[in-house]
Amino acid sequence: MDKGVYCLVFHNHCCSLKIGSLGQVTFPQGWHVYTGSAQGPGGLARISRHIRVKREGIRSPHWHVDYLLVHPGFELISVACAQTSEQSDECRISGLLTHDPVPGFGCSDCRCRSHLAYFEVNPEKEIILAFSQAGLDVTITTLNIF
Repeated sequence: MDKGVYCLVFHNHCCSLKIGSLGQVTFPQGWHVYTGSAQGPGGLARISRHIRVKREGIRSPHWHVDYLLVHPGFELISVACAQTSEQSDECRISGLLTHDPVPGFGCSDCRCRSHLAYFEVNPEKEIILAFSQAGLDVTITTLNIF
């Protein structure tokens, strides 16, 4: 499977939830964008895992994003992805989407401030711009999870 970088686009209601070691986090109503890397052996198939977790749930969330995926207040709206073999592209994209980040979210393996950004309105244009600025061809897929 192709390697790459991706963004999960969530729409959510105002809520507060415990996110692993981050503790209790309050999320304002709006849009949250999680940036992830798909450089492992499964490549961009990792996105399928996120969709499966959203549909079916999991007993014990492992990654920070799992907590959003299993919470009923977070609706997974779309996925943006691009092929790349550069591990650093995950941090480049998340750095370009640093609008009101949630500190420490999804970035325990790098020096980024966060891999989760908040937007008041649908951030699709910002996502397209970020991938373009990173020199990547993005594909955005709207999901119909339920």
